[in-house]
Amino acid sequence: MKQVFRHLLEIVICCLLAALTAVVFSQVIARYFLHAPLSWSEELARFLLMWLAMLSAAYAFRTKSHFALRIIVKQFPDYTRRRVSIAVHLTTTAFFLLILYQGVVYVSGVSGHIAPALQIPMEIPYSSIIAGSALIVWESVKAIVQEIKDPDLSASTGSDA
Repeated sequence: MKQVFRHLLEIVICCLLAALTAVVFSQVIARYFLHAPLSWSEELARFLLMWLAMLSAAYAFRTKSHFALRIIVKQFPDYTRRRVSIAVHLTTTAFFLLILYQGVVYVSGVSGHIAPALQIPMEIPYSSIIAGSALIVWESVKAIVQEIKDPDLSASTGSDA
């Protein structure tokens, strides 16, 4: 159970990707082979893609898969490298706190709106902004704490700068 919780984000991303693939594939089959397009598939695919993009961004941040200027940062001494890493994570945290706040404002602004085809509240798809931003803030704060507590460990895994 601990392994499942540890990899919950990966599992959710895989399920979203599988669902997105199934929805788009079913729309292609319905449209081109059955000549009866599905009225809800494009909207669902768009909403799944929103969730997939935000959660994948958070996962990429967690695994340090985003673009980084490691070749430049590796030229710095360890002390400077740590400072740069902390500065990058602080900037990232501030940016995604702003996105998180604006996401909450936006989601509260669409309260009461219903998606035309799926008939679900619009808060559901747009809350992907909140979830993804909150996860990135969480991972960024964890990285700052890790850098401060154990700089040797973060230096061995590579700086995000």
